[in-house]
Amino acid sequence: MSAAPPAPAPPDGRSAATAEPAPRRSVRSSLRPLVLRLHFYAGVLIAPFLLVAAATGFLYAASYTAEKVVYADQLTVPVGDRELPVERQVAAARKAHPEGTVAAVRPSAEDGATTRVLLAGVPGVAEDRTLAVFVNPYNGEVRGAEESYGSSGSLPLRTWISGLHRDLHLGETGRLYSELAASWLWVIAGGGVVLWFGRRRARRRLRGTTGRRRLLSLHGSVGVWAAGGLFFLSATGLTWSTYAGESIGDLREALGQTTPTVSASAAGAGAGEHAGHGGGSGATGGAGDVGLDAVLKAARAEGLTNPVEIVPPADASSGYVVKQIQRSWPEKQDSVAVDAKTGQVTDVLRFDDFPVLAKLTRWGIDAHSGTLFGLANQIALAALALALVLLIVWGYRMWWLRGSGSAFGRPLPRGAWQHVPAYVLVPLMAAIAVLGYFVPLLGIPLAAFIAVDVLLGEIAHRRGKREYGPRAAADRT
Repeated sequence: MSAAPPAPAPPDGRSAATAEPAPRRSVRSSLRPLVLRLHFYAGVLIAPFLLVAAATGFLYAASYTAEKVVYADQLTVPVGDRELPVERQVAAARKAHPEGTVAAVRPSAEDGATTRVLLAGVPGVAEDRTLAVFVNPYNGEVRGAEESYGSSGSLPLRTWISGLHRDLHLGETGRLYSELAASWLWVIAGGGVVLWFGRRRARRRLRGTTGRRRLLSLHGSVGVWAAGGLFFLSATGLTWSTYAGESIGDLREALGQTTPTVSASAAGAGAGEHAGHGGGSGATGGAGDVGLDAVLKAARAEGLTNPVEIVPPADASSGYVVKQIQRSWPEKQDSVAVDAKTGQVTDVLRFDDFPVLAKLTRWGIDAHSGTLFGLANQIALAALALALVLLIVWGYRMWWLRGSGSAFGRPLPRGAWQHVPAYVLVPLMAAIAVLGYFVPLLGIPLAAFIAVDVLLGEIAHRRGKREYGPRAAADRT
């Protein structure tokens, strides 16, 4: 039997095979190369910032345990028979350190724990910090004094590590690094999850693979397991960032979800969460003042259990504020205002009455900082930080291997966006623009990435080396 004659060639000279229309691509398959390119470039360019954030975050997670060891002599004492009145403990602290004013007092919260007397305006101590004087609650012995920072009362070691993680000790300029990392972490993690689930199960197998394929499997598997935690760290990290944090604060204010504060003013005006810090008279037990012990007794009657902080009146028209400061689960965040002359409770604020977003913000920040669930929380944060370090190292290694035999770190081809349907691409671009406006350290670098990529593409086009079309959209991992 003779062979069938070949099909006639189309008039334009193309073969019959190429004349066939290309199969219509699904939205998912058209988006995947775009996600891959974004994940690649964001991973390469933002990863150094993430690496620093992960390494310093790992140190911060370990700083709680290190603080207890380093400052054990100041934090703990042998358990005695009976505690002295708080007024006498403060008097002992003031005798040893008469400088500054009393900003707050944190009575011993458990057997064997010292009382902290926090002094503001002490020469040589930064304005945003206090000098914590540690007093043995059983005999009034002063066990030492250290600088204290923040509502968690971090001591110098943890404060230094916290500053390293937050801004590399570079002030407001340094905070941009951590906000950049937080702004992009969820994008990189989310892109990795999309790519992982887009792969066939057979290609995700780790056993029996070697080289770059094995690294890809490890990178993907660990990334998927860590993704939930990385999303959480990104979201909570943005809540107190400089620019995105301001947007979040504005949104909460517009929704009436700001964190309320107890009023210590006789006129009923809010005195603020840190009334008396750095600007108060520091008067305790003066003429007509009921004293710290009476104030603490009134707070106990309202159900405020340890640990608590007592803030002296900010001025003659204000009262004391006593607030619970436990940030571990279950959180104790109730607070009361007490009249300095009568010892009567004038205002009560319960954590149960906080708006929903205020509670979520509080829990998110405390979980991010490692206090919400104590040691378990800190171990989880350390594990997430270690996982992120490994993901970055593996990612750079895969980038290196990608160019083996040709060019180092051979990038992915351009043109993936051309295969995304307009009805998907246009809303997607609009959503990215809005998100970039409210999270500027995501939007500005992304715009810069696109501008540079377009410029490089035009240069390549003029040199006749531009890669568009089906090849550009191919998955070359």
